[in-house]
Amino acid sequence: MLSRVSAERSLMLLPPLHRVPLRLGNVVEIAGPSPSAKTQILIQAAVYCILPKEWRGVHYGGLEHLVMFIDLDCRFDILCLSQSLKHRLMETSGSGNKVNWEQNDDPWGSGTEEPNIGYDEELFAACMRRFLYIRCYDSFEFLATLKTLRYRLQRARETHGVTAHFLMIDSIGAFYWVDRASTSLHLESNSRKRLSLQSISETVVEEIRKLLLVHPMLVLATKATILGDTYSTNEVKRTSMKLSSNDPSNLRTVTGGPQKLSYREFMPLVWQSFVTHRILVRAADDDPANSKYQSRSIFLSEWLMPSLNFSDKFIVRDAGVFVVS
Repeated sequence: MLSRVSAERSLMLLPPLHRVPLRLGNVVEIAGPSPSAKTQILIQAAVYCILPKEWRGVHYGGLEHLVMFIDLDCRFDILCLSQSLKHRLMETSGSGNKVNWEQNDDPWGSGTEEPNIGYDEELFAACMRRFLYIRCYDSFEFLATLKTLRYRLQRARETHGVTAHFLMIDSIGAFYWVDRASTSLHLESNSRKRLSLQSISETVVEEIRKLLLVHPMLVLATKATILGDTYSTNEVKRTSMKLSSNDPSNLRTVTGGPQKLSYREFMPLVWQSFVTHRILVRAADDDPANSKYQSRSIFLSEWLMPSLNFSDKFIVRDAGVFVVS
């Protein structure tokens, strides 16, 4: 009963994922063009998960659980995670053993130099061990990983004494065009079964569903979008066309003032139906109000599912992602 209650408890993540309460079992799609800080958002969520709630009397406010990160883009740099974690530890050490996870200001100021504050190396090593990383180079490896992931997570649970809370996939559409270009993919040379784009997506969704029954986790998946026109700086409002079951590539429209942006939903319908939450991130237009952040890129985030009537503006620094006014 305690395990079930814990799994059903809402999770309040860090910006820009802080607007909507999430639960284990939810599937969150972080969509946006490249670059739009999608991987940085995953890194910040991972740091939040692997940090302990408290360590030697110091409050860190983390979840102290495992993170399973599946890298399909094959571009993830573990040093980025390491650097972000060190900044979080130093931030806590320099703040009198309290961290404000939902702060709206940049604690590092407008400069690029980090404060000369030490961190607990034993805690750093313990947190890094809770980050589990797998790299897949094609759909075959991705499917093989999903089919064996329950056993990996079980061994990791026995080793670390905690369960995995986050399953991260970066990015879910990495092999889409390769699989689409292949008319058929053979599982084995003498096998009759063929893997098409549709069957691969169905198998991915089926394997993740079965995995979540055994190991309840929050799924965070990034996805690159195919964009049309540029955004305006006005508040973005979304109007979506009805999904067609016959055409997996649905054209969506995001409006903002007089300009419109069209992006094509290229993932098969089986994946679209599997997603429970969707957030769109993008680079902000040039705006005089952003002049004080000239050294940093400004990004906008908007929840499409559920649809919210406002968007957040945020910047990315070594210490993490921060909402700005």
